[in-house]
Amino acid sequence: MRVLLADDHALFRAGIASLLRAWDIEVVGQAGDGQEALEQARRLRPDVILMDIAMPGSSGLEATRLIKAEMPEVQIVMVTVSHDDKDLFEAIKSGARGYLLKDMSGEDFGEMLSAIAAGEAPLSPGLATKILKEFARDPREQPRRHAEEDLTEREREVLSLVSSGATNREIAGALYISEHTVSFHMKNILAKLHLKNRAQAVAFAFQSGLAGPSAPDGDRDLPD
Repeated sequence: MRVLLADDHALFRAGIASLLRAWDIEVVGQAGDGQEALEQARRLRPDVILMDIAMPGSSGLEATRLIKAEMPEVQIVMVTVSHDDKDLFEAIKSGARGYLLKDMSGEDFGEMLSAIAAGEAPLSPGLATKILKEFARDPREQPRRHAEEDLTEREREVLSLVSSGATNREIAGALYISEHTVSFHMKNILAKLHLKNRAQAVAFAFQSGLAGPSAPDGDRDLPD
């Protein structure tokens, strides 16, 4: 995993870079604002960008929208101090894959990075429920009428398990298929429902009655 760091605090970037290198993760570049993050992304083509929100000039949210529009294959995870619901929702709608708060422990941060490498969407505890409520409330994100009819039976099963909080590996085990096949089904689900990411797919499942039983803790991170 090749990572680009975007944060206006050089000391914070240095600390994160040190942690990543200790975990044998390659840090390919660093940026101090959104515009520089865009330029670095164009030049370096990283796998993942760890992006702050509040930066001088072009913000992390603006940079996320521009990068995802130009380089949709680059995965962006917000790493921020902002607990503001508006920032969270805008980040996900802009195409961010995850949202991590800077007050998390180093151990939790390491686990979230493992989730990224495994193809899942990292969210700090408690944020998944906020996202589901927002997409259920926002009329702009309402599912297309009868859109679930476009899904195959297997895709419905995958979506149900995703909405319950299951990871790709757990879905694969439950359905006796490979994790690669799970990812293939999810790509088809997102394409058929005209959704941007898995968070929106989970919201759709709840809105359309396709959701499976909730995870026991109620705040389990959403897979991607």
